Amino acid sequence: MWRALTEPELLAKWWVAGDIKPVVGHRFTLDMGNWGNQVCEVLEVEEETLLRHTFAEGVLDTTITWRLVPEGSGTRLFLTHDGFEPGSEALIGMGSGWPRLVARIVVAIP
Repeated sequence: MWRALTEPELLAKWWVAGDIKPVVGHRFTLDMGNWGNQVCEVLEVEEETLLRHTFAEGVLDTTITWRLVPEGSGTRLFLTHDGFEPGSEALIGMGSGWPRLVARIVVAIP
């Protein structure tokens, strides 16, 4: 699952195209279609278990944290998307969209 979050060709299979690298300080863009290219920066990496990056700098100014925890024969994914104004349209939209997107990650797992 780590590779599906950190390798551009796999990320594009389930979410969007982007030049992500799991390296603290790496700045990258995500092609969000109608919302344009969104600038992000990797803030924290714990190889195979944690990736935290900014999202939509200058637009939403939020932070996404992906945490992977081994569970049985698989991995549980925890996603936290912080920094929204309470009740904002962006919060409502992202909140309803993430479950559908995350469910698609399995198509990218090698």
